[in-house]
Amino acid sequence: MNRSNDAGDDRTITGTGADFLQLDPADAPPGGLSDWLAGRLRDAIGDGRLPLGGRLPASRVLAADLGVSRGVVTEAYQRLVDDGHVAGRGRGGTVVVAAPLAPPPPSSPTPPHPAAPPARTELADTTDSAFPGVPGSEVFDALRAAPARVDLSPGVPDLAAFPRAAWLRAERSVLAELSAPALGYGDPRGTPALRTAVAAWLARNRGIRADPDDIIIVAGTAQALGLLARVLTGDGIQDIAVEDPGSLGTRQHLAYWGMGTPPIPVDAGGVRVDRLRASGAPAVLLTPAHQFPTGVVLDGPRRRDLMHWNAAGGIVIEDDYDAEHRYDRPPVAALRSMLTERLFYAGSVSKLLAPALRIGWVLAPPGHRDALVDAKRFADLGNAALPQLVLARLMESGEMERHLRLLRRRHRRRRDTMITAIRAHLPGAVVHGAAAGLHLTVTFPGTFPDTALAAAALARGVKTQPLSWHGQRRHRPGLVLGYAAATPSSITGGIAAIGDALHHLT
Repeated sequence: MNRSNDAGDDRTITGTGADFLQLDPADAPPGGLSDWLAGRLRDAIGDGRLPLGGRLPASRVLAADLGVSRGVVTEAYQRLVDDGHVAGRGRGGTVVVAAPLAPPPPSSPTPPHPAAPPARTELADTTDSAFPGVPGSEVFDALRAAPARVDLSPGVPDLAAFPRAAWLRAERSVLAELSAPALGYGDPRGTPALRTAVAAWLARNRGIRADPDDIIIVAGTAQALGLLARVLTGDGIQDIAVEDPGSLGTRQHLAYWGMGTPPIPVDAGGVRVDRLRASGAPAVLLTPAHQFPTGVVLDGPRRRDLMHWNAAGGIVIEDDYDAEHRYDRPPVAALRSMLTERLFYAGSVSKLLAPALRIGWVLAPPGHRDALVDAKRFADLGNAALPQLVLARLMESGEMERHLRLLRRRHRRRRDTMITAIRAHLPGAVVHGAAAGLHLTVTFPGTFPDTALAAAALARGVKTQPLSWHGQRRHRPGLVLGYAAATPSSITGGIAAIGDALHHLT
């Protein structure tokens, strides 16, 4: 829908064009001034004429230069905001926040000389250096540090949409009201304000009834896993079963703290509880609302079977990492809304606001609560209080819900863009987990190493993760592709580059 309603007066143009980007509204097609202007601005961002941090002209100034209504310009700017190309900075104007997308390098023709090394040898060399066959503890740091034009790594929301203005307002308000004693050492469980706000958030958004006293604020899910591993080790537990495929990062954290991670297969219904029972593992870590990386939901029969396993003494760790991000399906209840005994529930704001905040929470079953509080106390005496108080203010004010609605709109558009690009450039690929979350998993026919495909994509300036990283057993080759933090234009260009890499690999 064209909110500026510019179609009726499309030809009413009184200006002679703008020096800015040499824009001439006479070039616009009938009935499409806002579309034309938004497209020209996207092109300028894509080719670098509008650099990262560059400021767009004030809407009234550009409208006067072009001789069009101000609504035409504000509509075009709003489309770029929705796409994540630009962001409003109040008095700072409208600023470019998307990095330019350089075109992928042209494919080199096959050298006629018979002694020239084949492409597969080059890909193998790249794979050995950037994507080792067995990823080590430093693999994510290495991938984050690798330069790339397009980053399709999974695990982050649209970071350009972080509500900076709302955060600053809340921070000023908190500091204005903060008493001097509140700057001292506090409760290792977290500030009462944030624990109360999280309890209300979980009740509204995840159907979980929890007393604020039951909530422990932690430095993200990563710290939660370390604390839980120490608590369960104290109970004599040495193994925590994990989904397969399942998060490599989660597996690495548990292994660091000395836990074995026996793999339990995942299929269309979620984790195979019969295989969990047969494994003899005393505990299991699950992502039931949106399984990582396949995106499947733990279905009703599996949930009932899991409840029987839990009632018989099994311990469940529920990682509810991105359940709020859903697009084409109704909400999925958290396991914690049905189970309270022998179930640890973990969540965070890493997928809602930003991983850099390092704020998460854990609900512990009654029998383990005191031990978990002790583990947190002796780990760091508790999270920093000021960010907790600011986050509590955002949650109480309704700003978090408003932000989540914004993210859902943006993420849905980017997901749709990625699916369209996959259909165009990755024929034969199967898409998994599209109804919710921040990423898609795609699998391919054949038996080639997906680490080689990820390495070839990185050589073309596109960063992603091979599916094999996240499995302990053998799976079909695939990629895990994050779309939430990338602009639509970069998503399209990135998938096209992956398609080129796949063509040369297979």
